[in-house]
Amino acid sequence: MSLLGEDKNQKGSIDRNRANLLKNLEQPTLLFLCRVMPKFLTPDILTAIGMLGTLLIFFAFYYAHVAANKIYLLLAIVGFAINWFGDSLDGRIAYYRNIPRKWYGFALDCIMDWLSLVFMSLGFYLYIDDAYKIYVFLFACNYGWIVLVAQLKYKITDKYSIDPGPIGPTEVRILLCLVILAEWYFGNVLIYFSLYSNILFLIINLVDTYKLLQSGNARDAEEKRLKAEAAKQNA
Repeated sequence: MSLLGEDKNQKGSIDRNRANLLKNLEQPTLLFLCRVMPKFLTPDILTAIGMLGTLLIFFAFYYAHVAANKIYLLLAIVGFAINWFGDSLDGRIAYYRNIPRKWYGFALDCIMDWLSLVFMSLGFYLYIDDAYKIYVFLFACNYGWIVLVAQLKYKITDKYSIDPGPIGPTEVRILLCLVILAEWYFGNVLIYFSLYSNILFLIINLVDTYKLLQSGNARDAEEKRLKAEAAKQNA
């Protein structure tokens, strides 16, 4: 049985171009999980599981702050694993089972991504020292900018990619887990990470925004050309 967006190696894949470093490991893993997933785990339940992972990350930062004990930060690593499980499988399982709701799923993903950003940033904001809270605000703004550009690119080009390059959501999760481990062991690592990541995100966003505007110009020109041709044919 052929599924929408299916390729020869990745049954259940959807119309997203993956360019992340770990795709050759991650995609077969997701395919295996789709095959063994019990029927009661529906796409919506998996989305909820992903959000539970996000909430665990928030509470990990919150309790690390309230209890003044960095051991709670290790719960965030578990939260990222749970978030990856739910967030990576909810859409994939829908296509694997041939029950996709493309636009419902797309809208739900956008909302959940936004809520995840809000809760994770809030937890980080509560945890970090007052002098560096501006870094968290800028991080949330820059990451939100990345998400916004991805959605606008989809609208303009009809091609959706969740990876801005070799570093996709999965790689970001792993990197954040390593940073959290370093924060637990050494301390103050999150401050430097947020500073340098803000600089990197800003550069990426400026370049991607320029490319997005160029794509918009190209689409405008193409639509004008098509309208002109249609007008000539109807004349």
